[in-house]
Amino acid sequence: MPPEKAGEWRAWLGKARFFLEETYSTRYRGAIARARRDEDDLFMLLVFSEMMGVPNPASYYTLELQPLLLQRFHDWHRRMGMEHSPLDHFRCC
Repeated sequence: MPPEKAGEWRAWLGKARFFLEETYSTRYRGAIARARRDEDDLFMLLVFSEMMGVPNPASYYTLELQPLLLQRFHDWHRRMGMEHSPLDHFRCC
């Protein structure tokens, strides 16, 4: 098979694979998004649990992640049903 035909064949297979993956995952997209959000919420709780007074055995490892997650903290505490930040010394809204 000539190289240009092989390239066209690979491109067609890539498009077909993308189409099949999208077709299969479309009906599960909402469930996947909910599961991912729940996992993110648990991770956020683990990262900020020490500041909320919940003992966290992994606080040494999650402490360096706090600056990266501060931007998402507001969305998280609103989703958890807290109107204002649960942390006394940290106000985000």
